[in-house]
Amino acid sequence: MLDIKLIRENPEFVKEKLQLRGEDGTAIQRIESADSERLALLKQSEKLKETKNKVSDEIALMKRNKLDASDAIAKMKSVSEEIKSIDERIKHFDDVIETELQTIPNLPHETVPAGKTADDNIVIREWGEARSFDFEPVDHLELGKQNNIFDFERGAKITGSGFPLYKGKGAILERALINFMLDTHTQKNGYTEVYTPILANRTSMEAAEKVPKFEEDMYYIGQDDLFAIPTAEVTILNIHRDEIINHEALPVKYCGFTSCFRREAGSYGKDTRGFLRVHQFNKVELVSFCKPEESYLELENMLNHACGILEALKIRYRVLELCTGDLGFAAAKCYDIEVWAEGEENWLEASSVSNCTDFQTRRAKIRYRKDQTEGKSRTGLLHALNGSGLATSRLMVALVEANQNPDHSINVPEVLRKYTGFEIIN
Repeated sequence: MLDIKLIRENPEFVKEKLQLRGEDGTAIQRIESADSERLALLKQSEKLKETKNKVSDEIALMKRNKLDASDAIAKMKSVSEEIKSIDERIKHFDDVIETELQTIPNLPHETVPAGKTADDNIVIREWGEARSFDFEPVDHLELGKQNNIFDFERGAKITGSGFPLYKGKGAILERALINFMLDTHTQKNGYTEVYTPILANRTSMEAAEKVPKFEEDMYYIGQDDLFAIPTAEVTILNIHRDEIINHEALPVKYCGFTSCFRREAGSYGKDTRGFLRVHQFNKVELVSFCKPEESYLELENMLNHACGILEALKIRYRVLELCTGDLGFAAAKCYDIEVWAEGEENWLEASSVSNCTDFQTRRAKIRYRKDQTEGKSRTGLLHALNGSGLATSRLMVALVEANQNPDHSINVPEVLRKYTGFEIIN
């Protein structure tokens, strides 16, 4: 969430930044109004508490001198009741401000291109070439049927649409992808592997800014007030909630594989065939905690780590820099990585890499202990970054469609063969 001090001291700057994201600024106006009322009440409360302390001292003195203190006691009681009433009103405005802050997205970084929709995103680079086929390529649905590796119908029978079933060499290929990505990120890119719960409590979801804003998109277990995570970003971020990390340990970099769950409440009318839009999918997530002055360099590093996976797999991809109007809620700057699906003849998003600055760490209270040369304050908020390194569902689409043969068999990318134990799927 945003810093209330920033809103208090420079509301017009905040409104201008939010307008770039398509926000009208009315929430900031409500916060300003509530904060003004709150500060005025705080002054009243502090003044009354001074009076209460003074009267309390007078009562003690009168009692020591064996004087009648009933009037003073009555006055103190009246003051106490007034303080209680004012403090309740302060709590009300605290709640109003907190509720409003939960609806306000992060401010875009100055380098983010201005724009209103995804059409205004900028392609900053492409890698690889479209494959030239001497036969008519088919899509991943047909390849899955021909090779008996995906079964979307039985997955729907077991749970519902959007819950895929992998079979045989398809299941092995999925596991190979995950192992290859984890090994690359831990052995080459310097991440520490973690395996986190796939259920998170409300406090953890709030720290990651997933609820209440996106609660309708989450699978929720009401009996236990738990959420099925939409991404391991949630659980990895909360590893260090309410903690202070020594500056010498930074950056702290984690990668973790989990299944992820999204209701996709806003997906009506979108292409939901096969792996194109699913409710359960697997993902290797990257999360980094670093000093504020290092976070944009770390963002570029994380982007390159995700792209490196695709280059090793020899999958064509492109990188988009998201415009202000298409940024994720918590992101100050974000890149999307899209893979080219030969059978779909379309670009598919396979990863987003975001710098969330101190937007999440403020609510999660994740700080670092500074070096003594870094100023008067001994601690500061860390910056948190996250990225998919990568999600396997649309990556699987691009992989099988790009590696298909005329007989509908599928060549396994060379870097995966030591994990699969076979070179071809047929």
